Amino acid sequence: MSSMGWSFQAYLMNLILILILIPVIIIPLVLGCYNSIIAFGDSLTDTGNLYNSYPNKSLNFFHPPYGQTYFHHPTGRCSDGRLVIDFIAEFLGLPLVPPYLESQDSNQSVQNFEAGVNFAVVGATALDAAFLEEMGDSTAFTNNSLSIQLEWFKQMLPSLCNTSSDCNKLLSTSLILMGEIGGNDYNNALLAGKSIEKVQAYVPLVIETIASTINELIELGAATLLVPGNFPIGCLPAYLTKYESSDKNQYDPSTGCLNWLNKFSGYHNDQLQIELSRIRRLHPQVTIIYADYYNAMLQLYQSPDQFGFTGETSKACCGGGGPYNFNSSVQCGNAGATVCENPSQFINWDGMHCTEAAYRLMTKALLQGNYTFPRLASLCVSQM
Repeated sequence: MSSMGWSFQAYLMNLILILILIPVIIIPLVLGCYNSIIAFGDSLTDTGNLYNSYPNKSLNFFHPPYGQTYFHHPTGRCSDGRLVIDFIAEFLGLPLVPPYLESQDSNQSVQNFEAGVNFAVVGATALDAAFLEEMGDSTAFTNNSLSIQLEWFKQMLPSLCNTSSDCNKLLSTSLILMGEIGGNDYNNALLAGKSIEKVQAYVPLVIETIASTINELIELGAATLLVPGNFPIGCLPAYLTKYESSDKNQYDPSTGCLNWLNKFSGYHNDQLQIELSRIRRLHPQVTIIYADYYNAMLQLYQSPDQFGFTGETSKACCGGGGPYNFNSSVQCGNAGATVCENPSQFINWDGMHCTEAAYRLMTKALLQGNYTFPRLASLCVSQM
């Protein structure tokens, strides 16, 4: 055989070898980006902590139709199916993140938390419940604020790792999901009728609490933190019902959302990003990612048809009637509430929380689009 024939045969053999090795090279990059997810937050992230700590399961979101789309039964998630944290876990090739209080309720082995643990609780606030009560703001469901969730984590840490180097390795290979948290500090006050000026005074305190928690986690060894901002709350049926107005100038004509409430969310998000920039300067070795929940969600309201939302965007899928299908006296899961035929056609699920369909699209935007700063997609190469 000529030397050219041998060269071609060698080329083919090398090509075959490369094609065989490519999956071996790529798969660890996709599935090994982070070894676990450690989460804090409120109802946007809780996968069952309040559910597992509430003995009589009497709250409305512990009953059908919650969970109907994916789990086919209530799990304590405030949606018809999965949340952002669930889709992030799937994206990273990790199991769904179990709630911390599930272990307290069922004596689960700590091994169940090797791929992550979720400390988020429905109704949780950033600020301590005692402080908010002094300010006249009650926390409806729980007093498990961000500081208590952090304390749970610190108490659990020795059972997850034996030495400081092991703990450092655990935290450095985990994605820390810091929230969303702080929304309930504002929701409880605003939905009780407190003025926007008084509630705005909470913003620096909320930001300071989030920053303090982030700094403490960094001291413990956290290397990558994903920190979400607040939703465009002016688009939520609960707020549209509470602050319904005949003044058309109060509404964004392109979305139907209340301008002043969305402006407040934007103010919180701006202050949060300023603080995250300061923390980045203090800890340049740590990756702190801002997750733009606001715009990732707002795009669904701006172009609902493009995303398959054919139901009325201002209405909740599940609720007790009224212009926005939200009634604080007859909420989703209560007797008398009705549910839409196809939740995937609606952005909002129950007046305060989104449908699985909305959370899926929102997470896709966060992971594959320009809604994380720096871009999470550049840190973890994968596909949803």
